[in-house]
Amino acid sequence: MKLAAASFAAVLAASATVAAELDPVESLGKSLFFDADLSVNGNQSCSSCHEPAQGFSSPMSEINAAGSVIEGSVPGRFGNRKPPTMAYASFSPVLSHIIDDGDVTFVGGAFLDGRATGGKLGMPIADQAQGPFLNPAEMAMPSSACVVYRVLHPEDPSKFPVTLADVWGKDVADVTFPEGIDEACKNPDAKIEIPEGEMADRIETAFGRIALSIAAFEQSQEVNRFSSRYDKWTRGEATLTEEELAGLKVFEAEDKGNCAACHVLTPNTQGGPAVLTDWTFDNLGVPKNRDNPFYQQAANTAGKDWFDPGLGGYLETDPVFAPYAKANMARQQVPTLRNLTKRTSADTAKGFMHNGYFKTLEGIVSFYNTRDVRPACADPIASEAEAMAQKCWPAPEYAETMNKDELGNLKMTAEEEADLVAFLKTFDDE
Repeated sequence: MKLAAASFAAVLAASATVAAELDPVESLGKSLFFDADLSVNGNQSCSSCHEPAQGFSSPMSEINAAGSVIEGSVPGRFGNRKPPTMAYASFSPVLSHIIDDGDVTFVGGAFLDGRATGGKLGMPIADQAQGPFLNPAEMAMPSSACVVYRVLHPEDPSKFPVTLADVWGKDVADVTFPEGIDEACKNPDAKIEIPEGEMADRIETAFGRIALSIAAFEQSQEVNRFSSRYDKWTRGEATLTEEELAGLKVFEAEDKGNCAACHVLTPNTQGGPAVLTDWTFDNLGVPKNRDNPFYQQAANTAGKDWFDPGLGGYLETDPVFAPYAKANMARQQVPTLRNLTKRTSADTAKGFMHNGYFKTLEGIVSFYNTRDVRPACADPIASEAEAMAQKCWPAPEYAETMNKDELGNLKMTAEEEADLVAFLKTFDDE
């Protein structure tokens, strides 16, 4: 189910027309993005969780239909969160905060908890690109030195028509590695000691350039196409149906959907088309996903009582912002609404929200509309399908910081819900 190394050439061939438009650093980033050899067991690439044909989200239908959390390179190791789309993520600004009448609002960063702040490499998506390589539950490389080693010594050099040295200069490839690193990098739990000094500095520099190359690809037009029917409609190149136009009105109306309050339709941070998020953080009261495999992981010492701490979990680790952690517990970054229903095939499942609890847009819209109106489900971990059938909602995963002002009792009619769903589907890129 993961993207095998053998499929790499096919992926590049399928997008050869667009690839020709990439500059050298973007081309290198694309090669890195699709290279499964950059995981400890050579079986997982960035694209394994961020498949272009699935809107740069997980293409694993059976997993999306259940727990939505992807197994890492090491069998049996799972993270705790559904992979978000990485399309349009490059428009997120460096994590910052706004103080308004004493209220502190955090904006930007990458990962749903904002922990890739952009403070290290200057942009959140570059900081983020380094994370999965070293995460034991994802690509599981035991050291950044292993990532650099495999990029500089690929088993199949044809995967890199543009090399790190081509883009960043020969000096970046002038790295001396510890003896035996090739074998050590095959062990996810290896302890690879890099003495402080020039060797460590060169490895860190090269690792940074690898991340910046991936970030360049993620900034490219190949990833951020702005080619949806909505985009064409805004340019006068397409039409929307009466139902979709009615959905737009619901989307914008403050006394109805009020979606545009966070999924803004104004120009993005770089002045171009809307990316449909303001990059803030919110706790919507999403129920637990009972199928999340993290509940059974040894790393989860809280067992079934575990909840995703979101932004608050990251802020706890920062001495400056730790006082704001409790107020931001379980808040996740507002996602883009682009490519919500884009998928590899008509029957490929998708998961929505940070934990993949929702499987349909209809369920999400109904939840926004009726969360505080319908009774609590008898089963506190009922699935979306069960909740919709029984006209109830399970308890929130974490209630204390739940947004009680902008959703829960929107008083939309069934027709307005359907109109809104129709409009949301116009955001899929061609």
